Amino acid sequence: MSSSEPATVLVVDDEPDVADAYAAQLQGEFTVSTAYGGQEALDKLDEVVDIVLLDRRMPGISGDEVLERIRERDLQIRVAMVTAVDPDFDIIEMPFDDYVIKPVSREDLFDTIERLLTTAEYESRLRQYYALTAKHATLVANKPESELAESDAFDELEEQMDEIQGNLDETISSFDEDDFEAAFRDLDDESLLDTADE
Repeated sequence: MSSSEPATVLVVDDEPDVADAYAAQLQGEFTVSTAYGGQEALDKLDEVVDIVLLDRRMPGISGDEVLERIRERDLQIRVAMVTAVDPDFDIIEMPFDDYVIKPVSREDLFDTIERLLTTAEYESRLRQYYALTAKHATLVANKPESELAESDAFDELEEQMDEIQGNLDETISSFDEDDFEAAFRDLDDESLLDTADE
């Protein structure tokens, strides 16, 4: 998703009235599609989808199974379980980003989506920052100070790092504990290193 385009949200619920009601509330702010079951949700999932609002208890393929398949396919999608199922200890191992108990208000939906978009943007910027710092460290370790001081490209690199660090600091100052968990759910050392190597 680019910053100039609305986020794409997939609403998944086996009760069409519920899915359609959520979609109606979100349209205008987001690009919204609906799926009335697990298989239909899986058929609609692709790289275009940014956020999935996912019911847990559905006949056939459950929301839990849809969530697992999203993660297996390594889609960079944020998933909020929006469900009437009271949470139990089984949620500890579930790789969702947020858990919202029905009934859900319009404000709840918007707050959830905005929080997930913020944490996704933070993760993306952190990856960017890591890649830049790796380049910076490599140049500092292998170039004399005089050459670094004369390089316009090195100056631009440091300016980019400062700008992204400022954005990261600003975003993180607004985070609560849930935001931290969502931001760092799948951000591990290996994925950072992969980005730095690109």
